[in-house]
Amino acid sequence: MDPFEQIRARRDRPFPEVDLSQGRSIAYSRSMTSRIVELIDGNGHGNIHGGVILRMVDEAAAIVAMRHSQRPVVTARIERFDFFAPAYIGNLVSVHCSMNYVGRTSMEVGVVVMAEDLLKGGVRKIASSQVIYVALDEQKRPTAVPPLIPADAEEAARIKKARMRREQMRKLDEEFAKLQQEMPEV
Repeated sequence: MDPFEQIRARRDRPFPEVDLSQGRSIAYSRSMTSRIVELIDGNGHGNIHGGVILRMVDEAAAIVAMRHSQRPVVTARIERFDFFAPAYIGNLVSVHCSMNYVGRTSMEVGVVVMAEDLLKGGVRKIASSQVIYVALDEQKRPTAVPPLIPADAEEAARIKKARMRREQMRKLDEEFAKLQQEMPEV
Protein backbone atom coordinates (compact mmCIF):
# COMPACT_ATOMS: atom_id res chain seq x y z
CA MET A 1 0.00 0.00 0.00
CA ASP A 2 1.48 3.35 -0.98
CA PRO A 3 1.81 6.05 1.72
CA PHE A 4 -1.07 8.11 0.33
CA GLU A 5 -3.41 5.11 0.45
CA GLN A 6 -2.37 4.58 4.07
CA ILE A 7 -3.18 8.20 4.87
CA ARG A 8 -6.59 7.95 3.14
CA ALA A 9 -7.40 4.66 4.92
CA ARG A 10 -6.54 6.17 8.30
CA ARG A 11 -8.50 9.33 7.51
CA ASP A 12 -11.58 7.45 6.32
CA ARG A 13 -12.01 5.49 9.57
CA PRO A 14 -14.81 6.92 11.73
CA PHE A 15 -13.64 8.97 14.68
CA PRO A 16 -14.39 7.62 18.16
CA GLU A 17 -17.12 9.40 20.10
CA VAL A 18 -15.91 12.19 22.39
CA ASP A 19 -17.75 12.69 25.66
CA LEU A 20 -18.46 16.43 25.60
CA SER A 21 -19.80 16.36 29.15
CA GLN A 22 -16.35 15.52 30.51
CA GLY A 23 -14.30 18.67 30.72
CA ARG A 24 -10.52 18.60 30.67
CA SER A 25 -8.00 20.61 32.65
CA ILE A 26 -5.14 22.65 31.24
CA ALA A 27 -2.69 20.07 32.60
CA TYR A 28 -4.49 17.31 30.63
CA SER A 29 -3.22 18.49 27.25
CA ARG A 30 -0.03 20.44 28.10
CA SER A 31 2.90 19.63 25.81
CA MET A 32 6.55 20.48 25.21
CA THR A 33 8.52 19.79 22.03
CA SER A 34 12.25 20.32 21.51
CA ARG A 35 14.79 19.97 18.75
CA ILE A 36 18.29 21.14 17.96
CA VAL A 37 18.12 23.68 15.15
CA GLU A 38 20.60 23.09 12.37
CA LEU A 39 22.35 24.88 9.54
CA ILE A 40 19.41 24.30 7.17
CA ASP A 41 17.17 26.21 9.64
CA GLY A 42 19.38 29.29 9.69
CA ASN A 43 19.97 32.46 7.74
CA GLY A 44 23.14 34.32 6.81
CA HIS A 45 23.37 35.88 10.28
CA GLY A 46 23.51 32.51 12.04
CA ASN A 47 19.99 33.02 13.42
CA ILE A 48 17.12 30.63 12.91
CA HIS A 49 14.51 31.76 10.37
CA GLY A 50 11.33 33.00 12.00
CA GLY A 51 9.36 30.71 9.70
CA VAL A 52 11.13 27.68 11.18
CA ILE A 53 10.07 28.81 14.65
CA LEU A 54 6.50 29.43 13.43
CA ARG A 55 6.29 25.92 11.98
CA MET A 56 7.59 24.38 15.21
CA VAL A 57 5.01 26.41 17.16
CA ASP A 58 2.12 25.40 14.88
CA GLU A 59 3.03 21.71 15.11
CA ALA A 60 3.54 21.76 18.89
CA ALA A 61 0.40 23.78 19.65
CA ALA A 62 -1.68 21.53 17.37
CA ILE A 63 -0.70 18.59 19.59
CA VAL A 64 -2.32 20.34 22.55
CA ALA A 65 -5.49 21.10 20.57
CA MET A 66 -5.76 17.54 19.24
CA ARG A 67 -5.09 16.03 22.67
CA HIS A 68 -7.83 18.20 24.20
CA SER A 69 -10.43 17.70 21.46
CA GLN A 70 -9.46 14.18 20.34
CA ARG A 71 -10.12 15.44 16.82
CA PRO A 72 -8.10 16.67 13.87
CA VAL A 73 -7.64 20.42 13.99
CA VAL A 74 -6.83 23.28 11.64
CA THR A 75 -5.03 26.48 12.47
CA ALA A 76 -7.55 29.34 12.42
CA ARG A 77 -5.33 32.17 13.60
CA ILE A 78 -1.95 32.97 15.05
CA GLU A 79 -2.34 35.92 17.38
CA ARG A 80 0.40 38.41 18.16
CA PHE A 81 3.48 36.36 17.58
CA ASP A 82 6.27 38.20 19.39
CA PHE A 83 9.96 37.45 18.85
CA PHE A 84 12.07 38.66 21.80
CA ALA A 85 15.48 37.30 20.86
CA PRO A 86 17.05 35.13 18.17
CA ALA A 87 17.76 31.41 18.37
CA TYR A 88 21.10 30.39 16.90
CA ILE A 89 22.24 27.42 14.86
CA GLY A 90 23.03 24.63 17.33
CA ASN A 91 20.57 25.83 20.00
CA LEU A 92 18.02 23.50 21.51
CA VAL A 93 14.67 25.19 20.79
CA SER A 94 11.80 24.13 23.05
CA VAL A 95 8.15 25.00 22.46
CA HIS A 96 6.01 24.92 25.61
CA CYS A 97 2.26 24.84 24.95
CA SER A 98 -0.88 24.69 27.06
CA MET A 99 -4.55 25.34 26.57
CA ASN A 100 -5.73 28.84 27.51
CA TYR A 101 -9.35 28.87 26.46
CA VAL A 102 -11.96 26.65 24.82
CA GLY A 103 -15.04 27.82 22.95
CA ARG A 104 -17.65 25.61 21.28
CA THR A 105 -15.42 24.42 18.40
CA SER A 106 -12.27 26.51 18.85
CA MET A 107 -9.37 26.38 21.25
CA GLU A 108 -6.69 28.93 22.16
CA VAL A 109 -3.28 27.45 22.90
CA GLY A 110 -0.68 29.57 24.69
CA VAL A 111 2.90 29.17 23.50
CA VAL A 112 6.30 30.09 24.94
CA VAL A 113 9.46 29.36 22.93
CA MET A 114 12.81 28.94 24.67
CA ALA A 115 16.35 28.57 23.26
CA GLU A 116 19.13 26.83 25.14
CA ASP A 117 22.84 26.89 24.35
CA LEU A 118 23.76 23.32 25.24
CA LEU A 119 27.52 23.94 25.16
CA LYS A 120 27.81 27.26 26.99
CA GLY A 121 24.67 26.94 29.09
CA GLY A 122 21.87 29.44 29.44
CA VAL A 123 18.21 29.37 28.50
CA ARG A 124 16.42 32.35 26.95
CA LYS A 125 12.78 33.08 26.19
CA ILE A 126 12.76 33.90 22.48
CA ALA A 127 9.09 34.10 21.49
CA SER A 128 5.46 33.78 22.59
CA SER A 129 2.04 33.63 21.01
CA GLN A 130 -1.50 32.35 21.18
CA VAL A 131 -2.67 30.03 18.41
CA ILE A 132 -6.34 29.36 17.68
CA TYR A 133 -7.42 25.95 16.37
CA VAL A 134 -10.77 24.61 15.23
CA ALA A 135 -11.65 20.92 15.70
CA LEU A 136 -13.04 19.07 12.67
CA ASP A 137 -15.47 16.19 12.25
CA GLU A 138 -15.30 13.44 9.61
CA GLN A 139 -16.66 15.82 6.94
CA LYS A 140 -14.01 18.42 7.85
CA ARG A 141 -16.60 20.74 9.40
CA PRO A 142 -16.14 22.46 12.77
CA THR A 143 -17.25 20.23 15.62
CA ALA A 144 -17.85 20.71 19.34
CA VAL A 145 -15.01 20.11 21.78
CA PRO A 146 -14.99 19.25 25.51
CA PRO A 147 -15.01 22.25 27.86
CA LEU A 148 -11.91 23.47 29.68
CA ILE A 149 -12.35 22.92 33.41
CA PRO A 150 -9.85 24.53 35.82
CA ALA A 151 -8.10 22.05 38.11
CA ASP A 152 -6.95 24.75 40.53
CA ALA A 153 -6.94 28.51 41.18
CA GLU A 154 -3.97 29.07 38.84
CA GLU A 155 -5.78 27.39 35.94
CA ALA A 156 -8.97 29.33 36.73
CA ALA A 157 -7.04 32.62 36.57
CA ARG A 158 -5.44 31.61 33.26
CA ILE A 159 -8.84 30.75 31.74
CA LYS A 160 -10.36 34.01 33.01
CA LYS A 161 -7.50 36.05 31.52
CA ALA A 162 -7.85 34.24 28.19
CA ARG A 163 -11.64 34.81 28.17
CA MET A 164 -11.05 38.55 28.64
CA ARG A 165 -8.46 38.53 25.83
CA ARG A 166 -10.87 36.64 23.54
CA GLU A 167 -13.56 39.27 24.21
CA GLN A 168 -11.13 42.09 23.40
CA MET A 169 -10.11 40.32 20.17
CA ARG A 170 -13.77 39.89 19.20
CA LYS A 171 -14.31 43.64 19.60
CA LEU A 172 -11.18 44.43 17.60
CA ASP A 173 -12.32 42.05 14.85
CA GLU A 174 -15.69 43.85 14.67
CA GLU A 175 -13.99 47.25 14.44
CA PHE A 176 -11.59 45.98 11.80
CA ALA A 177 -14.48 44.52 9.75
CA LYS A 178 -16.19 47.95 9.80
CA LEU A 179 -13.00 49.64 8.64
CA GLN A 180 -12.60 47.09 5.85
CA GLN A 181 -16.14 47.82 4.61
CA GLU A 182 -15.31 51.54 4.45
CA MET A 183 -12.09 50.99 2.46
CA PRO A 184 -12.28 51.40 -1.30
CA GLU A 185 -11.67 48.31 -3.43
CA VAL A 186 -8.17 48.07 -4.87
